[in-house]
Parts: sequence; C-alpha cells; structure tokens
Amino acid sequence: MTGMYTLRIILFLTVVAGLGACEKKPTQLRLAIPVLSVDQEIAKDFSELLVSESDIRLELTGSPMSDEAALDALLAEEADIALVSNNMPFRSGITTVMPLYPTVLHIGYRIGRDTSSGVELLRGASVFAGAPGSASRLMFETVISRLELTADDFSYIDSPEQTPNVFVVFAPISPGRIKEFPGFRLLSLGSPGDVGHGSNIDAMTLLNPQLEAFIIPVGTYGDATPEPILTVAVDMLLVARADLDEAVVYDFVHELLRLRPALAALRPGLFRAVSDKVASSNSTFILHKGLLAYTERDAPTVYERYSGIAEVAVTVLIALMSATFAGVRIYRMRRKNRIDVFYTDAIAIRHSIGDSSTLDERTAAAQKIKALQAKAFDMLVDEQLAADESFRIFISLSNDVLQELNDVSEVSNPALC
Repeated sequence: MTGMYTLRIILFLTVVAGLGACEKKPTQLRLAIPVLSVDQEIAKDFSELLVSESDIRLELTGSPMSDEAALDALLAEEADIALVSNNMPFRSGITTVMPLYPTVLHIGYRIGRDTSSGVELLRGASVFAGAPGSASRLMFETVISRLELTADDFSYIDSPEQTPNVFVVFAPISPGRIKEFPGFRLLSLGSPGDVGHGSNIDAMTLLNPQLEAFIIPVGTYGDATPEPILTVAVDMLLVARADLDEAVVYDFVHELLRLRPALAALRPGLFRAVSDKVASSNSTFILHKGLLAYTERDAPTVYERYSGIAEVAVTVLIALMSATFAGVRIYRMRRKNRIDVFYTDAIAIRHSIGDSSTLDERTAAAQKIKALQAKAFDMLVDEQLAADESFRIFISLSNDVLQELNDVSEVSNPALC
C-alpha cells in the first residue's frame, strides 16, 4: 500500500510539473530606446502597460540610439523593434509594424533673431537639430543644402540645455517642453491659408509624401505660439526586422490596438492616429507579414471569396442542364406527336375497310398504308422521326394491317391464289 501511495504522489507531481511547463511564457522583445526624452517616456509607457496588461515584455536597450543607429541595431539583431521616423530613407530588411503617432517639425528661434529669411536666421547661429542620424538632423541637413549654407555659417550643439539660438526638432506635441526653451518663438513655414494653393508647404509634401501639412494652434505652447504655426508632421513608426516571427508581430499589433485607450489616456491627443487601418499608411518601409496577417484576419478566404461565383456557376449549370433535358424532352415529344399521326392514319384506314368493302377499296387501302410507311421512312432518314419503340410499333401495326388486307383479298378473289 505504501508503494502504491508513493507512486500516486509521483504521478501527481509529474502532472503538475507538466502543466506548469505548458504555461505560455511571455514574449520578450528588445526595443531600441530613442534619443529624444519624450520618445523615451513613450517607450517606457509602452513597456509598463505591456507588463501589466499582456504577455509581451519590452526590454529597453542600454543607451539611446538615433534613428539610423536603431535601424543598424535591428539589422545586426541587437534589437527586435524600434521607434523611427517615417522620414528615414528606405532600408532593406526593415519592416513596418505600425504607425504610432505624429511627430511635428518644431523650428524654434530665440526672440530677437532675424527671421526675414532662412539664411539670416541660421547665419552665425548655434543650432540644436537632434542627434546625428536622426530624422531632425536629416531634415535640417536637407534645408541647409538648399539654402547653400556650409558648416562655417552656423554651429551644432549636442543638447538643448546648451541654450541654442535655433532648434529644429521632430517631436510629438508636448506643451510642457517649451519650458526648456524660455524666450523662444516657433517659426511658421507660412500662413495656414497657404495650404492647397501651390505654396512652399505644398511643394514639401508633394516631394516628400511621408510629410503632411500640420497647424499648431494659437497658444499651444503659450507665448511661443502667439499665432497659428504652419509646419509639417511625419508619423513615428514602430519597425522590426523582416525576419521577426510573424505570429509575434501579429500578437504585438493586437495588444497595441487593444491597449490604445490606455495609451490615449496617458498621452491625450497623441495616439488618436492609432487605428486598425494601419496597412493603408504611407510607410517608407514594407509592411511586416504579421501586420498584414492581422489586418487581413477578417478578409474572406479563397473559398468564401469565390463561393458566390461558384454558386452562380452551379445555378447556371443546373439551369443549362434543365433546359437541355427539357429541350430533349420537347424534341422527343414532337417526334412522338409525329408518329402518333401515322398511328391515327393507319388505324383510320384499317377501320375504313369492312366485310362489304370491294377489292378495289382494299387495294387502295393497302396503297395508303404503304405510302404511310414510305413517308415514315423518309422522315426517319431526315431525323424528323426517331428509330425508337414507337416507330417499331407503327411499322408492326402497318404491316399487320397490310397482312389483314392481303388475307381478305385472297379469300375474296381465289383466282389470285
């Protein structure tokens, strides 16, 4: 009994251990931490929400990375996902998981600087334009190239704490951050009414489809925005390596969309663009297979897509078969009606001859029967009659009538014998 009890305990512990092993382990993803503090805060919000509300865990990389460095880390498999601007150049092997939130181009200048032109604004200025390789720095480099400015005309500084004269930064709308730049105003790229009328802002969005015109309302940044600011915005993308497991990305997209109310509560107005219509975004990078699988989860299967066509085809086929059978039946009925006329005529001829009929009448009747047979064979050759049982019955009937007429004729005229 003791041995049996011990065996039961061992079996019970084995089953419990097996059930524990079957529990789903959290999915661990490495997120390349961005450079800007506001993006870092958003990344941390992601991580904390996922820990408390899902089976996905985000591990933030040790040091902040510019957009270019983050893409390099993905390709080197040092990270699984990253937050990068949709304004970055295309990179093979990088895929879009989801557009998250718009980042707005903020061009700020210290009050008192000459803003009559871009050249005058930047000449001799100390400029903060984000980290090297960031979307902000790439945009600024494009601007100074078009203005034909060189590195001798201005100087870069590495941090906004170094009190720049001008800053050029793609960042989410964050009214609280203006406290870092006292005595600054935001520069407008034109009047809000210029949008859609062939202005410079229209040229920017035409030549850079990832950009869209954006208006920062009056007072958004307090005294820094005494009037509406016309600028451009670009989406911040969540990207991943192309070889990241499709099922992992599928689950990740599902969790992000499920948690969007919480994200919106943490960052009011920021995540309004997060929706399940992500596949239609104007992404620089190709879409990840996991994202496509999620967006097409409710799409009809091949069977469902073509079932309607198949049903129509089957209906048409059945209708054609029914029409064919009906046509054959009608054709046969018409043939049957034709042979019925011969039946009627043969029987009428038989009834027209009686015991009192003369030899001439009987001979004439026999000629009529033979004429009917000849006509029937002609119609058979022309396929107006069918060589079926009805035709054979008519021939048998007509031959019987002929035989009866011949027998009676021989009795009436023994000389013929």
